[in-house]
Amino acid sequence: MTPRFDFTSEAFFRDPPKAIAALRASGPVVATRFPLVGDVWITTTHDATAEVLKDGSTFTLRKEDGKVAGLRWWMPKLVTTIANNMLTMDEPDHTRLRSIVDEAFRRRAIVAMEPRIRAIADDLAAKLFASGSPADLVQCYARILPLAVISELLGLPVADRPRFIAWANKMSSLTNVVSFFRLLFAFRKMRAYLAQQLELARVQGGEGLIAELVQVEREGGQITPDEMVSMVFLLLAAGSETTTHLISGSVYELLKDPGLRDWLEEDWSRAGLAVEEFLRFVSPVQFSKPRYLRRDVELEGVRLKQGDRVMVMLAAANMDPAVHDQPERLDLERKPNRHVSFGTGIHFCLGHQLARIEAACALQALFTRWPKLGLAVDPSEIHWRKRPGIRAIAKLPVIEVGGQPVDFRDATRSRSQPNTERPSRSGEASRSPAM
Repeated sequence: MTPRFDFTSEAFFRDPPKAIAALRASGPVVATRFPLVGDVWITTTHDATAEVLKDGSTFTLRKEDGKVAGLRWWMPKLVTTIANNMLTMDEPDHTRLRSIVDEAFRRRAIVAMEPRIRAIADDLAAKLFASGSPADLVQCYARILPLAVISELLGLPVADRPRFIAWANKMSSLTNVVSFFRLLFAFRKMRAYLAQQLELARVQGGEGLIAELVQVEREGGQITPDEMVSMVFLLLAAGSETTTHLISGSVYELLKDPGLRDWLEEDWSRAGLAVEEFLRFVSPVQFSKPRYLRRDVELEGVRLKQGDRVMVMLAAANMDPAVHDQPERLDLERKPNRHVSFGTGIHFCLGHQLARIEAACALQALFTRWPKLGLAVDPSEIHWRKRPGIRAIAKLPVIEVGGQPVDFRDATRSRSQPNTERPSRSGEASRSPAM
């Protein structure tokens, strides 16, 4: 019997470890129904998740006829066109498209963007309360930072960012079939805009990733015009949406536990380690795209049949006690940290480096400028969007509890003698490992 499990409920998003443990009790692979997708198998362990993601010949994103596993018969052609990107491709088309964008990314040198990302974060942090207090950290900071970075990386005009924000807000509202159809109009406008920007780059050249993609295209990169538009659409959407929820989810956890925040503020060189744990614990991307089974297979002792669909639950893999010690506990010093928030295998997230840099810069800029930042409401009043597959805080109202804002550029990144003790989530002290 298929268990009834609501992957969009408040209880699920508020306490994922508890909900995931209950789901895993049904087995390492569980048959259920998923919103917008339908009947599907869900993996609940790290090993089952890794096996599906790494075995691209057994678990494919498309049927033999080329149909994408996550698309339904009633979805219009526009969606099919947009979905025709490297995230929904099996080999050899995946490598064909991935190599084109990999080359363009190499030419843009993502690591070299860190000072610019830091400057954008600082500027946004300074303006956080420009419209008054409390401020919604999601709309005023966490959403704008990744959009500003990816649009700058792509080479899109600064003047067009308000429309990106409007599109991002519409994408965040995707919760069911009705909202899906409402979203189509925004998709159509966004796709037309990106097609226009690509054509401008072909005619006029320019700076940014779009111009680099056009150059790779000119040099013989095998990509159709529709695939090019879908590629840029993917980079703009995926390059901002998930990082938004990583930032807001991380800030929420730190504001709930000032001890963790104080430990982090003692030495900002710890930010990279902390971001890895936020990636695991927050798990903004909860599930992978559905995959088809090309043959009968036994997965972690569960028999699956050819033609079945399976989705890996990244959030469950990140909470697997067989891999992570006390996975229900947020431990900013966790080492090793074998999370799979960026996936694994050939579809390992292209933007992992950018997301990590953005999250670290976002946290440091925010808490250095506003050291007394606090939640404006009780944590019980924070709610998540009922969006399947994404853990997204709807609003995160914050206030400056007291004290003066600190200029990020003049602040030291770490104190001369950082405290080696920090309270854990349970209030117990733990020793910081050698960094």
